[in-house]
Amino acid sequence: MTDYFSLNLDSTQLRNMNILALAHMGDGVYELLCRGWLCSHHLETIGNLHKATVQMVKAPAQAVAVKKLLPYLTEQESAVYRRGRNANVHQIPKNASRSEYAQATALEALFGWLYLQGQRERINQLFAIIMDESDQLTQEVNHNAT
Repeated sequence: MTDYFSLNLDSTQLRNMNILALAHMGDGVYELLCRGWLCSHHLETIGNLHKATVQMVKAPAQAVAVKKLLPYLTEQESAVYRRGRNANVHQIPKNASRSEYAQATALEALFGWLYLQGQRERINQLFAIIMDESDQLTQEVNHNAT
């Protein structure tokens, strides 16, 4: 039986995968990370958890988050980021600019790419950078959750 929590695709499979498929996977990975972070930081009510999660996974918040990561990305990670940023996306949500949505798609593609390679440690390193260095984002999430 395939362990879908621990996929480990090879480089050829990942290279041939549509960048938006990587972003689709990364969207789920990033939301799960945000939910885990919020649960571990003791937001007590489900309403607060939901509101805070929504604030964290919106494209504008992801655009802020990804800017924190850019100096820390490897050459390969930067290439995946650029592919995601340049993806041909047809629908932009009304709460985001085209630029913010492109950056959010790139962040999701990066997290999807890492996840599908089984690079959990690297995902955690990058997510920790986002959460440690994004005091403004954290304050916005906490403020909007109340």
